[in-house]
Parts: sequence; structure tokens; C-alpha cells
Amino acid sequence: MIAGLAAWAASALWRRSFFTDARLPLLLPAQKAAALAGAAVALLYVLLAGFGVPAQRTLYMLSVVALALWMGRLAAVSHVLCAALGVVVLLDPWAVLWPGFWLSFGAVAVILFAGHGRVGPAPSGPRGALLLAGRTQWAVTAGLVPLTLLLFGQVSIVSPLANAVAIPLVSFVVTPLALAGSLLPGPPGDWLLLMAHGAVALLAALLRFMAGWPGAVWSAPAPQAWVFVLGLGGTLWMLMPRGWPHRWAGAAALLPMLLQVPDHPRAGAFRVTAFDVGQGMALLVETARHRLVYDTGPAYAPGADGGSRVILPYLRMRGVAALDGIVISHADTDHTGGALALLEGVDAGWLASSLPDGHPIVRAARHHVRCVAGQHWEWDGVMFDMLHPTAASYGDEGLKTNARSCTLRVGNGRRTVLLAGDIEAAQEAALLERARDRLRADVLLAPHHGSGTSSTPAFLQAVRPEVAIFQVGYRNRFHHPKAEVYARYGMLGAQRLRTDDAGALTLDLDAAVDWRGYRREHARYWYGR
Repeated sequence: MIAGLAAWAASALWRRSFFTDARLPLLLPAQKAAALAGAAVALLYVLLAGFGVPAQRTLYMLSVVALALWMGRLAAVSHVLCAALGVVVLLDPWAVLWPGFWLSFGAVAVILFAGHGRVGPAPSGPRGALLLAGRTQWAVTAGLVPLTLLLFGQVSIVSPLANAVAIPLVSFVVTPLALAGSLLPGPPGDWLLLMAHGAVALLAALLRFMAGWPGAVWSAPAPQAWVFVLGLGGTLWMLMPRGWPHRWAGAAALLPMLLQVPDHPRAGAFRVTAFDVGQGMALLVETARHRLVYDTGPAYAPGADGGSRVILPYLRMRGVAALDGIVISHADTDHTGGALALLEGVDAGWLASSLPDGHPIVRAARHHVRCVAGQHWEWDGVMFDMLHPTAASYGDEGLKTNARSCTLRVGNGRRTVLLAGDIEAAQEAALLERARDRLRADVLLAPHHGSGTSSTPAFLQAVRPEVAIFQVGYRNRFHHPKAEVYARYGMLGAQRLRTDDAGALTLDLDAAVDWRGYRREHARYWYGR
């Protein structure tokens, strides 16, 4: 819009200069001057907007068109899009890792594909404009379904309605008001900027309201390669021109993608996923029909935490919309940082923790219970036992939060996992005295990330783990795990797995313990060796 306005203004002024002494059109045709002005203004605008991939795509497409006009050559729209894509990848090869790259170019490609091969006069008038806008929105919504499911594990059902409001409002109200307000000095400019802000605030409130509607989002697991290709082919079939045989049949190819269900362990088995959240703790425990999150990772910055950046995207990728329970071991921020985002992003049945009653996480939970040794429940043939803390420990105000870490034992009679939070030597000794016969486990989540104040020899001898998990951040400032503690596990013959080395760890426990690391399954050249 800005480039077109600049090109129109430059062309009009350039043509009128013929009636002055300058006679600029004799030196340079007005069309070329307009193309140059539009491209230059587009570049300035994109620089001001932050040079994101969608803005880059538009700039390069405009530049290709401007170059074609300048050289007097016609350029097919598909060639323009491909040239813009090539320039983006050439200047920033890592752009292909951004969802915005695929969504931006994919949306334009879908619009071009849906508009190709149409015959007959274009609709005119207000009704024709509405029909054209409706067709374009339908094409974009349907065409991006496979891509959004692949990237995010969900599709917005209300996006056509949201776009029908947001696109005209931003294009014809917010942007002109903001630009005019930026150019006009004094009170007139201030008033225009306030009006633009009010329009954006109203739009944001409306979009939040629409996002809260029941069924506003369709969630499904990220599709396998063959399911994605099938769905993409079906989408292209649906978007073929009128007269194409049985266009409606393309919708059938989308069904395998839309109707996938999350995979799960078989009855009696269970799975533990230790997320790569940096220096923090967060795990997902799954049985055949139930899911529990143990701790939620750290807070990285305002609005960024282990819940919103790691756990929620993983759950959406898996098509998981609800959790049966959440356990927050204790109040340290490297364990609670993502809890509020997680409680807001998924439906959680209950929350168990050692947090005080007035804690914000406790207030946000639908139903909260305190972790107390002796609690027990069973899901799908898998037993869950809370071993620590004791009820009496809540009355001791001198205890550190680590001392009340919820310690959870999960087992199916064949394999056992012990999640020990941040307990230290004193709590390990208490567990040896109180529940030694229940400490034996095949997999141990190293207490307190392998700190020097935990994983005492006596405790490790009682647990005798075959596999030890160290959830630690790369080059963390605490130097976890401590070298002597890490060696202690090695002397016991335990296989030591680190999230800072292997990435997220997934362990399937049934008759045996099978594990896999994310970085091994999804190798990238920048991981090194």
C-alpha cells in the first residue's frame, strides 16, 4: 500500500513536470520514475518495520516488479514470487527455519494458485469485491491447513472471521492513521495516533474474545510425512478452478491429518519425556490414557518461560489438549517458571505441590492438593507414589524450599522411575530411614540437577539406577552436575543422560528401558560432535 501510494504520487508529479521548464518525462519515463520511487519507499518502510520475512517477501516482490517495469519486460507473477523467495534464502539461509517464512510465501502461493486458470469477467462493484475477498480468504484458510498443522499442531477455526475484521481494519484504518499521525506535528498528529491505538486495542479485545470461543482451535498431532503430502494434494485438488472433476473429494484427503489421535504407551507401560528447558526441571509422564507434568521449567524473561516456549509447543505438536495432573515439586523458579503459562494453555485436572496456599500458581489451579508422603494413585496399570515431603515438614518454617521437594515414584511392577526434585543430603537420609525399600528405581532423575549437596553414596546405593537423567543447562552458572557427583553415578554403572548434550530425552518403560534423544533423532549440522 505504501509503495503503491508513493509510486502513484511520484508518477503524478513527474508527468506534471512536463508543463514546467524541467520536462522530466523527456529524461526518464514516468513509469520508471514511479517504479523507482515505489521500490525506494518500500525499502524504507520495511527497514522501519524490522525487516521480518513477510516484509522482506513483499519488498523483494515489489523490487522484481519494479525491475521488470524499468527494463520493459513482463514478469509472470509466479516468477516474481520465486525470485523473492530466492533472494530471501540467498540473503538469510536460516530463514527456512522460521514458520513465518513458510506461512508467508505459502499464503501468497496459495492465492496465486487459487486465482490461476479462472475465466470470465472479474466481479465488479461492492458485491464483487466481497465475493473476491471471500474466495481469497477461503483459499488461504484451506490452503494453509496442512502447513499450520505441520508447524503448530493446530488450526484456527475462527481465523476467516478474524481476518475478515482485522485485515480491513489494519489496512484502511490503523495504518493510514498511524502514518498520518507520525507525519503531522503537534496535537493533530497525537490525536491520530491515539485513534490508531484505540482501533488496535479494540481489535485485540475482539480477537481475544473470539480466541476464547469453544472450538476456536482444532488440535491434532503433527502429521507424518505421507499424511502431510496426502493432505497437501487434497488441498490443491479442492482449490482447482470450477469445472475440475470432483473438487469436493480433495477434502477426504485431509481427514487422516485432521483426525489423528495422539500416540500413547500401551496399557501397563509408561513414557517419560525430560524436556530440554535449560537450567531447570520439567518432565511429562504418560500412561495409556493419562498424562502428568512434573515441574514446568524456568522463567527466561517476561513472557518467555519453559511452559510457553517448550512444554506447550510440544503438547500441541503431539495433539495433547489436556493434562490429568501437574506436580510442582517446590517453589524455586527453575521449577515453577512455566506453571502459569501451562495452566493457561491447557486444561489441567489438578495441581499437587509443596507451594504455600497464597502462591499465584496455587490460586490459578482449578484444584490444588499438597504433596504429602503416602499419597498413591494408579493410572492404566501404572502406580504413582509420593514419597516426600512429610505432612510435619510444612510446619517447619526453617526448611528451605528444596527440602519440601515433591518426590514421586512411578512404576508398573517391571520398571520404575524416581523423580526426586531438588532434595538434598538431609532429605535423602530421611528417605533412607523412612522408605528405603521403596527407593529402588531403574531410572533416577538426579536430585538437584546433580549438585554437590545431593546424590549421596548411600542414597545412590539404595536406588541403584540403571539410567540417570541430568536436567541441566549448557554451561550453567551452577556448574551442574558437579564432576564428583557425575563420576559417582558412573562408578555405579549407571548410564548418564544429559539434556544439555542429548536434548530432550524420551524413555519408554515396559519390560525394558528404551531411550532416545532429540538431537540424535533430529541431527543438525550446528550441533557439532
